[in-house]
Amino acid sequence: MLLIRGSVVYWALFVTALAAPACVSLASDDQSAEAAVRALVRANVEKDMRTMSRMMAHDADITSYTIGGRKYVGWSRLEQDLREEFDSAATIEISIQELKVWTKGDLAWYAMELDYIRTVTDGNDPQRALLPLRETGVLERRDGQWVLLSWHESFRNAGSAVTLNDRQPSPPAFTLTATATAQVAPDLSGEWEILEVEDDKRYRATLDKGGNGPYTQHGGRFVTTQFANRLWQGTWQQPGNDREGGFEVLLSEDGKEAKGVWWYTRVGNHKNIPPREHGGTYQWKRITSVPAAP
Repeated sequence: MLLIRGSVVYWALFVTALAAPACVSLASDDQSAEAAVRALVRANVEKDMRTMSRMMAHDADITSYTIGGRKYVGWSRLEQDLREEFDSAATIEISIQELKVWTKGDLAWYAMELDYIRTVTDGNDPQRALLPLRETGVLERRDGQWVLLSWHESFRNAGSAVTLNDRQPSPPAFTLTATATAQVAPDLSGEWEILEVEDDKRYRATLDKGGNGPYTQHGGRFVTTQFANRLWQGTWQQPGNDREGGFEVLLSEDGKEAKGVWWYTRVGNHKNIPPREHGGTYQWKRITSVPAAP
């Protein structure tokens, strides 16, 4: 639900037609925790920031995660990415495939599977992408109203968006082909400034069109392995300190910056480190101009 696309919040982070009626709201007679979850989904679809803000806790220390391990602490950064997602997606559709809610006193928790479909318009050519997601979350009843405290979402498939053909809106397989990836990949060439947020560590990368090239940190090199619907994935190697790992960032609509996460897969002789388990947060900024589209 919270795709933070992000911007797949690539919340998106990303309802075709929810079974719940459009009138589900905070004022509904159904004050159950499940009604609150469905109301949040409806607000996401309708890009109703006011309702989402009212139904989500703004506590400064609350931590949540979206696809790619992207981390949110507090409300302000999440709100910013939500607004970017709402602005960038022409339409958002969310179909709840499964939802289970448990309640004990003023606390509730849920497990949900959903299909998040976002449509972006490139000229007169709409592009639709499906993100098959699973999500868990915790709610608290405050002053009689259920509020979403913390949530975590991930892909149900191997970790990719799926490009949809309008003639086949519900493909049975969730595998993104190399051809589909090539059709949507932009020119990633140029100079990039890379910031590792937690350590405030900065360096520069020089990438080719496919997103491959060296960077100024221990003789490092980036290799892009996949790009689809602005979700940019790849690996990094640093011979200078004998380390390597992976990364996943979301490219902005204007192609000038990217935000996401990185992780280790090997440190010296320590191999087979579980992906995404140890790492941090990336912020990329393009220093050179964005190449003109062909």
